[in-house]
Amino acid sequence: MRSGIVFGLLGLLPAAAIAQSTPPVAAPAPLPCATPDHRAFDFWVGEWDVFPNGTSTPIATSSIESMFMGCAIRETWKPLKGGGGGSLSHYDNERHYWRQAWVDASGARVDFDGGPADGKMVLTGHWANVVAKGQDGLIRMTYTPNPDGSVRQYGEQSTDHGLSWTTSFDLIYKPRRAEEKKQ
Repeated sequence: MRSGIVFGLLGLLPAAAIAQSTPPVAAPAPLPCATPDHRAFDFWVGEWDVFPNGTSTPIATSSIESMFMGCAIRETWKPLKGGGGGSLSHYDNERHYWRQAWVDASGARVDFDGGPADGKMVLTGHWANVVAKGQDGLIRMTYTPNPDGSVRQYGEQSTDHGLSWTTSFDLIYKPRRAEEKKQ
């Protein structure tokens, strides 16, 4: 009987030796853009119909998509009339704030920066010729997620270096219905 136990135990030795020689599996490294700072603007990601606040007439559609494993957000703005535009936004790890580059069909390019404030995303940028030729201004955009799943994008303009602000635009992004997304 004793020899049967010894042989049985000897049979387990190769398996035990193999198990000991296999290195432990390391936990996967966290994704580089998976921090709460990187996720702060995810509420804007989606397919949207865009309306002036307080109206039921759409003025645009907008596709906002997460890109590059969550390291950037790309917007494609498609107005129902006129030229379109788009932006690329990302959290800057070195500067610890959000950046957005906007380019549109008029050739305008604006660089915004900012970040989350009280559950909203606030971005500000210098927009050349925004008032008229040779009249620049600051544009401050505040994106607010609403309880109904919509997002408000409220834009303000300053022509006195941020001393005073006036409303420039006030938009509501409403989620597109599934059948509209297919078109």
